[in-house]
Amino acid sequence: MGLIIAFVIFIASMILMLITGHSMVWALLVGLVLFAVLGLKRLTQGSGPAGGLSADQTGESGMPFGKALKELAASSWVSIRDSLIVIEVMLIIGLITAAWRISGTITVFVYYGMKVIVPPLFLIIAFLLSCLLSYALGTSFGVAGTVGVIFMALARSGGVDPLITAGVLMSGIYFGDRASPVSSSANMVAGITKTEILVNVRLMMKTGLLPLALTTAAYCVLSFMHPISHVDSQLLTTFENEFSLSPWGFLPAVIMLALPLLKVGVIWSIAISVAASSVIAFAVEHIPAGEILKVLIFGYHPSGEGLSAILDGGGLISMVEIAIILIISCAYSGIFNRTGMLDGLLSRISKCCTKTGRFITSLIVGLASCVLFCNQTIATLMCNDLLTKPYLETGGSRQELAIDIENSTIVIVGLVPWAIACSVPLTFFGVGYGALPWSMYLYLIPLCYIFTKRRWFADKAPAAKDPSDS
Repeated sequence: MGLIIAFVIFIASMILMLITGHSMVWALLVGLVLFAVLGLKRLTQGSGPAGGLSADQTGESGMPFGKALKELAASSWVSIRDSLIVIEVMLIIGLITAAWRISGTITVFVYYGMKVIVPPLFLIIAFLLSCLLSYALGTSFGVAGTVGVIFMALARSGGVDPLITAGVLMSGIYFGDRASPVSSSANMVAGITKTEILVNVRLMMKTGLLPLALTTAAYCVLSFMHPISHVDSQLLTTFENEFSLSPWGFLPAVIMLALPLLKVGVIWSIAISVAASSVIAFAVEHIPAGEILKVLIFGYHPSGEGLSAILDGGGLISMVEIAIILIISCAYSGIFNRTGMLDGLLSRISKCCTKTGRFITSLIVGLASCVLFCNQTIATLMCNDLLTKPYLETGGSRQELAIDIENSTIVIVGLVPWAIACSVPLTFFGVGYGALPWSMYLYLIPLCYIFTKRRWFADKAPAAKDPSDS
C-alpha cells in the first residue's frame, strides 16, 4: 500500500509540474524522497531483500538505520556511475546543437531545401529534410523549432493542409530522435541497457526500413494530392539577407554523418563536428572566439525578432536538466534493485512476457509509462527498470530490450497528446492534435515490428534449468 501511495503522490507531482510549467526535476526529487523513505523502512524492518530473500526467510532482523542509508546510497551510486558516460554524451550533444546554429549548418540545409521544392514534392521534401537534419543533429525539438517552423510557414502560405504538414514533420523529427548516434534518447537507451550505441543504430535502421518505406510511399502520394501552390520568394530573400549561407555550412553535417559510418566513436565524431563548426563560425561567419565559446556553453540567442530568432537555443546548458533527470532516475533504479520493492510487479510483467511476448509487453509498459509520466526520458528509464529482469528471465537479452524500447516507448510518446514530446512540437507548428493521425512513422514503427521482430530476435521462453545447477 505504501508503494502505491508513493507512486500516486509522484504522478500527482508530475502533473502539477506540467500544469504550472515547472521543471520535472522537482517532481523527481519528491519521488526520490518517497522511494528512499520506503526503501529505508523496508531495510530497517527487515523486509528488504537479502540475496533476494526477505528477513523472515533468512532469519535476519532489520539493519540499523545508518547501515540501511549507506546501503541505499551505495546502490544508487552504482546506478548513477553506470550512467556517467551517457551524461557525458548528452552534454557534448548540447555543444553541437549550438555549434550548428552559429556555423550556418541548419540555415544552409533549410535554404537549399526550399530552393529545390517543386509543388508536387513539397511534403516529401519536408519529410526527407527533417529526417536528414534530425539524424545529423539528433534532436526532435531542435529540428521542430527550426526546419519545422519554416515548413509550416511555407505550407500555410502555399495552401497545403497544416495538419498533414505537421504530421509529416512529426514523423521526420522522430526519425533522428530514435535512430541517430548523436540522439540523447538513443544514447540514454544504450547507456541504461548497457548496450553499444552504434550496434543499436544499425539494428534500428534495419528494423525501421519497412515502416520508413511505407511512410515515404504514403507521403509521396499525399505530396502529389496536396501540392504547394507556390514557395514564398520573400522567405528566400529574407534568408539571403539575414544569413551568409556559405556552402561551408554543410561540412559539420557531412562530418557527423560520415564518421560514425567509419566506426569513429560518437563522442569523437561530435567533438570533430563541433570543432569544424567553431572554425567556420570564426573564419566564415566572423564571430569572435569568445562569443563562440559563450554560445557553445549557453546557447545561441540572436538579438532582434527576425528569421534568425527561430535558431534560438542549444548549448551545453540546455542538456543539464536532462542530465539531472537521468541522475535522479538512476538513483531510483538503485533503490528499487536494493530493496526489491518492485518484485511483485516484475513477476507479473515476466508472466506477461511469457504469455503475450516480450515486445507486446514492452509496448504496454511503454504506453502506460508515457501516459502516466508525460516525459520521454522518465518513461524510458521506468521501462528499463520494469523490463530488464523480466526480459532476462524469459530468455531475452539487453540488446533486444534496447531495440524494443526504441521501437515502442521512444516513438509512441510522440502520439500521447499531453506528453511533452508531443505537445511541444505541435506548439511549434501551431496546430492541434489533429496532426497525429498523419504522423505515420510514429505508429508504423511498433506496428511493423510486431510482425517482423522474429527476423531479428526470437521471442522464446528460456530453456529449462538443469537441476544440477541448483
